[in-house]
Amino acid sequence: MLTIENLTHVYGNGTRALDDVSLTIPKGMFGLLGPNGAGKSTLMRSIATLQTPTSGSIRFGDIDVIKNPEQLRRVLGYLPQDFGVYPRVSAYDMLDHMAVLKGISNGKDRKATVEALLHQVNLWPVRGKALAGFSGGMRQRFGIAQALIGNPELIIVDEPTAGLDPEERNRFLNLLAEVGENVVIILSTHIVEDVTDLCPRMAVLAGGKIQLEGAPVDLMHTLEGRVWTKTIDKAELPEFNKRHNVISTRLFAGRTVVHVLSDANPGAGFERAPGGLEDVYLATVNASRRAA
Repeated sequence: MLTIENLTHVYGNGTRALDDVSLTIPKGMFGLLGPNGAGKSTLMRSIATLQTPTSGSIRFGDIDVIKNPEQLRRVLGYLPQDFGVYPRVSAYDMLDHMAVLKGISNGKDRKATVEALLHQVNLWPVRGKALAGFSGGMRQRFGIAQALIGNPELIIVDEPTAGLDPEERNRFLNLLAEVGENVVIILSTHIVEDVTDLCPRMAVLAGGKIQLEGAPVDLMHTLEGRVWTKTIDKAELPEFNKRHNVISTRLFAGRTVVHVLSDANPGAGFERAPGGLEDVYLATVNASRRAA
């Protein structure tokens, strides 16, 4: 179990990226949702021992992550948002090199590890291909392969499906779900569907603070009967924003579809909409911005 208590991080320029963050994350997939600039990457880097937070504590089982970062690194797998590799090196050779860096010095053990991982992420047929020729989805699957070296107990993936086409996204998420049954996996993203599909528990981080935490199904129930929708002309939107708690807007057939949060019917032409996780997320983020 990963336990984060009162974690705060203030950068040198005064920016408070994390503000008293506390979370308890059990085994399985845990979704961390938040807009760009919410502090997600700062939190992931702090957990991954890549930076030391200003204050607070992080514990993984018996490991004090801040005091003993090397202990955590032995059981950590990390796929950062920007995962760089040597482009001219083959997938096999790069994974073999990373296995050496992870401490697998025995050649026979390393060969077995590399081959098993390439099969697991479905890259065995292209093991000899240079990484420069990989698609975005293939690079992400390679990223997960390197994160899985050494059978980690804690895996962090930061914005893993951004830029992937739907087929590669599904393949990647299925791989994460398969891996995440017996370890702690933190999925940090701003893509709501990733969390809806995979995570039994989640939190929303905005403005450096945890705004919401719980099971996605339970959080969606909190909006039951309170989300209303209406199709309007775009010119009406400014007035709608003044009169209603608008959660989201989207264009459909040249007109604007609005979702409004209200305990009672907001007026003529509104219909109840099923409150999904996206409504929960956007309502939470909008409320945090208004409070800031």
